[in-house]
Amino acid sequence: MTNAGADLFGIALRELGDVLARVDEDRIDAACKMLAEAKQIVTYGCGREALQVKGFAMRLHHLGLPVSVVGDMTTPPLGSGDIFLLSSGPGETSTVLTLMRVARAAGATVLLLTAQPQSSAAALSDFTLPIPAQTMADDQGPEKTSVLPMGSVFEGALFLVFEVMVLKLKTMTGQSPEAMRSRHTNME
Repeated sequence: MTNAGADLFGIALRELGDVLARVDEDRIDAACKMLAEAKQIVTYGCGREALQVKGFAMRLHHLGLPVSVVGDMTTPPLGSGDIFLLSSGPGETSTVLTLMRVARAAGATVLLLTAQPQSSAAALSDFTLPIPAQTMADDQGPEKTSVLPMGSVFEGALFLVFEVMVLKLKTMTGQSPEAMRSRHTNME
């Protein structure tokens, strides 16, 4: 496909819409329930997925949920009653698989967002929320489904799934916009 004369915004938006139309909303609701009931939430993602996951962690904090990000010095140990939420589009990243094993051994529940529900990461998770989008695992040859490069369509869909989850969690937890805003940093 060439970019000459193409409506790239329109194409990208249609691709994202097609992906999101196939995400199972019941699974989103179940994931939100898990997060709302967690003693502690720890999040993780690699590369550009990490940016989406960190943005979601920020919103979980704004909702008043106990959340941290792997790699921050204040991340507590995981245990029973805790949720380890992570994203792995391709589902085969070695760091992801290692951290999932650590979380499971500690007794935490592993909640995975992935484009590959048959992957090694999905097999290790307690709950999988599939996002059926192209990632770097399938961005070339006949598997290529998106005009966007590499894993961009997965990352874009991940952002929107997280935003919908924030809206659902806001309702579940009874948080007002004012309460959320009161938790926003003043150190900017």
